[in-house]
Amino acid sequence: MGDVKLALSFSRLSDVGGKAVNEDAVASAVPDDAHLLTYKGACFALADGVSTAEAGQQASQRAVTRFCHEYLQTPDTWSVAYSAAQVLATINNELYELSHQFVHDQKGYLTTFTALILKSQTAHFAHIGDSRLYHWRDGVLSQLTQDHTTVLSEQRQFLGRALGMDARVELQQSSLSLGVGDRFLLCSDGISDFVNDVLIQHELSGPDPLDDITLRLKQQALNNGCDDNISLILIEVTQLPEQSLDDLNQHLTRLPFPPALSAGMKLDGYKVLSELFASSRSHLYLVEDEDTGEQRVLKCPSLNYDDDALYIDRFIREEWIGLRIDSHYVVKVIRQHRPRTFLYYLMEYLPGQSLETWFGNQPKPIKPALAIKLVKQIADGLKAFHRMGAIHQDLKPGNIVYLADGSLKIVDFGSVYVAGLAEIYSPLQHETALGTAAYSDPHYLLGHNSGVQGDIYALATIAYELFSGGHLPYGNAVEECRTAADYDKLRYRSASQFNAVIPTWFDRALQKGVSLDLSMRYNSLQQFLTDLQQPNPAFLHEEVKLEHKTNPLLFWQLLSGFWFITLLLVVWLFLLRR
Repeated sequence: MGDVKLALSFSRLSDVGGKAVNEDAVASAVPDDAHLLTYKGACFALADGVSTAEAGQQASQRAVTRFCHEYLQTPDTWSVAYSAAQVLATINNELYELSHQFVHDQKGYLTTFTALILKSQTAHFAHIGDSRLYHWRDGVLSQLTQDHTTVLSEQRQFLGRALGMDARVELQQSSLSLGVGDRFLLCSDGISDFVNDVLIQHELSGPDPLDDITLRLKQQALNNGCDDNISLILIEVTQLPEQSLDDLNQHLTRLPFPPALSAGMKLDGYKVLSELFASSRSHLYLVEDEDTGEQRVLKCPSLNYDDDALYIDRFIREEWIGLRIDSHYVVKVIRQHRPRTFLYYLMEYLPGQSLETWFGNQPKPIKPALAIKLVKQIADGLKAFHRMGAIHQDLKPGNIVYLADGSLKIVDFGSVYVAGLAEIYSPLQHETALGTAAYSDPHYLLGHNSGVQGDIYALATIAYELFSGGHLPYGNAVEECRTAADYDKLRYRSASQFNAVIPTWFDRALQKGVSLDLSMRYNSLQQFLTDLQQPNPAFLHEEVKLEHKTNPLLFWQLLSGFWFITLLLVVWLFLLRR
C-alpha cells in the first residue's frame, strides 16, 4: 500500500431545529488504527427518526451508533457492500421486532438511514428513506441517494421505506471513485426541504472551514422557516492512498487455507506453541504473538473443505460474530492488526478445561449453590448473544470452558444463527444438522429454528445434568431420535429420581425448560432463571395437588382407617346379635 493513507476532514451537527425534541442522530468512525482504516475505511451515518412513531428518537440513535461500531467489526475479507448489508439487516431486524411490541396504530421504532464509507479510492453508500447524500466535485453538486417517498399531492406525501418498517430491508447501495478535494454532505430533510440545491452547491464550493459551512447551512434552514430537526455531516477528502484495494480485496476473499501446523512453525508473526484441538472441521493452535509476546488461540479451517464456498462463508462469519459479542462469559475474538496470508482468526487463550471434563471429575451431585452459579453464568453469556440478535444453537458442556477461578466462558461460534441475515444470502445447507443431539433443541435437528427457545432448551438440559448428577432429561434415547415421531415417544424423567433433594417446583422448572412443545417452554432466559431460584406459585399449587393425589402415606392412612371402621362395625354387630 505504501506510506500514503486515506486522509479526511469532516464536520458534523445535529440540532433540535424547529422542534421540541431532536429525533435525528449522527455518528462517525474514522479509525486511528492504520490496519482498520486501510481494510475497513472511515464510516459516517445519519438517521432521521420517523416522528409519527413512538420511538423514532431511540431508533435513529440506535441505528447510527450500532452501524458505525459494528461495521468496523466485520471481517477484512468482506466487501464494503456485503458488510454494510449484513450489519443493516441485523439492525433492521432488531428495530422491526421492537416495533411489533407496540399494539397501537403507530409504527414504533422507525428511522431513515444513510451511511457513507470511504475506503481506499472508493466511496460506498447505503441508504433507505428520505435523508440525503450529496457529492460535490469541482463546483458541481449531485444527489446520490433517492428519496423513498410517495407523493400524493403538493401537501401530502408519505415515507415508503425505513429501517424497522418491514422484516426485509430494501437498501439503495452504490459506489463511486474518489478524488482529492471531493466533498460529501449527508443531511436530514431539515436541510434538504428548506435549503435548495443551488445554495448547497454554493456553500460547498467555498473555501471556508467545514465547521463554518455546516453552521451556515443550519442557519439558512432556520431562516427559511425550518420546523424540523437539522442534522448534517460534511466530509472532505484531503488525501488518497497510492493504489486501490480492489485487487487486494479479490486476493483476501480467496485466502488459502493454512497447512497443518506444528510447534515452532510461524504464520504472519505468530509462533505455534502447540496444537490444542483437531477435528475434521477445524484446528486450534496455541500461538504467541512475536511482537507482543501475548498468547492467543489461532483457529484454522480444515483442508477437507478448501473448495466448499458455504463452509468458507460460515468460517468467516464466525470471526464477525465473535467480534460483535462483548461479554465476560463469552470467549473474545481478537481483532487483527497485520495482513493475513492465510484464512484463520484469533481468540483469547483460556487456560482451563471444558465444563464437560470438569464436571466429569466432580463428586455427584455437586452442591446446588455451585450448580446454580454455573447456570447463571452460562445464561449471562447467552444473553450477550441474544442482545445481538444471535442464537448459539450448539450450547453444550463441551463448548463451555471452566476456568481456575470458577468462572465460565462460552466458546465456538460455528453454529451461531444471526437473525436478519437470511435476506442477504440463501440459508446454508448442511449434510448433518447443526448442534449436538443430547443438548440441542429437537426443533433445530428437524430443520426448524426455534430461536431463543432453542438456547433455553440447551441451558435447561445442562442445568438438569448438573443438578441430577450427570443424567439427561430424556435419557440416552434422545440421541437415537431421527424423526418427529421418534421425539414424540420421549418422556421426561423427573430429576428428583436421581437427586432426592430436588423439590417438585424446581423439577417442574427444568421440565418446562426442556419441553418438546414450544408453547409450553419458557420464552425468555430470565423467566427460566427466576423459576429456578424461587418457587413459582403455579408449580407449588401443582405440588400440593400432586401430594394429595399420590401421597402413599395418605393412601395407607385412609386404607387403615377404613379397615378400622369396618372392624368396629363387625364388633358392634357381633355384640348386637348376642
